[in-house]
Amino acid sequence: MAEIAWREALNQALAEEMERDANVFLMGEEVARYDGAYKVSQGLLAKFGSARVVDTPISELGFAGLGVGAALVGLRPVIEMMTWNFAVLAMDQIVHNAAKVRQMSGGQLRCPIVFRGPNGAGGRLAAQHSQSLEANYAHFPGLKVVAPSTPADAKGLLKASIRDDNPIVFLEAELLYGVKGEVPPGELLLPLGQASLKREGSDCTLITWSRMYYHAEEAARQLEAEGIHVDLLDLRTLKPLDEAAILTSVRKTNRAVIVEEGWSFCGVGAQLVDLIQSQAFDDLDAPVQRVTGLDVNRSYAAVLEHAAEVNPARIVAAVKQVLYREEG
Repeated sequence: MAEIAWREALNQALAEEMERDANVFLMGEEVARYDGAYKVSQGLLAKFGSARVVDTPISELGFAGLGVGAALVGLRPVIEMMTWNFAVLAMDQIVHNAAKVRQMSGGQLRCPIVFRGPNGAGGRLAAQHSQSLEANYAHFPGLKVVAPSTPADAKGLLKASIRDDNPIVFLEAELLYGVKGEVPPGELLLPLGQASLKREGSDCTLITWSRMYYHAEEAARQLEAEGIHVDLLDLRTLKPLDEAAILTSVRKTNRAVIVEEGWSFCGVGAQLVDLIQSQAFDDLDAPVQRVTGLDVNRSYAAVLEHAAEVNPARIVAAVKQVLYREEG
């Protein structure tokens, strides 16, 4: 298998789907002439032309609305947000229109649209450019929320998202665009709503998604050196959620640690704890632990930024706590 970067995997997915279906087009800030702020759309303008790779003004609410309208008349837009922090301005279109139009029309209308772009910390980009916003979008009925970790998963899930008839929020961790991984040749299509068990063990279940997978994997390697073996479950899709995979693993290991980049209060991890305690309470040998970003706005100063974020050492400590190996 070829080893390619995240941005290349996404580029392949976009190019393949645009070749397969003439209704697919890409629109957003700097996606055309500049080849994308993160070079995900590199070469697509030259290949598909300005009618299908469309630069927009700096107006997220405006071009999100254009995308929703295009989806309602039969096209399949892919709307790139330069960062999901900016998409807060477009929540009116994403939440009030894209997410609700099928139900409000009694099923007469559908909105096959993908909103995609970088999510989470980017490295010294400060408070207004470093937020993990998956919990916001997972809260609303009518939206599917996808947050892959590896280049292969990113490609396969983006292709599946473009083909889906529902509005998709596709979250790409900003610090992963240059990360490389093996991507199999040929058609790669992964089902939405299916988690991936990246590592098997019997002592504890580590549940995570997106960039935190890499911190969890490093923690798992450190734990393995001490004789502790974990199930590492990468959710990949947050909504729909693979509840069966979560419960199967927790019932096997009897312990769970949830790792997320975002804040703890009302985070995705809180929903996962509710699922586990309501469906697998009698299987637990310890309270579920969560490892999250600290409940502060992210600072520009590197030392403060690092102090607030998740790291492998915090994950290792949480696993040992649920195993009663160390005091929390």
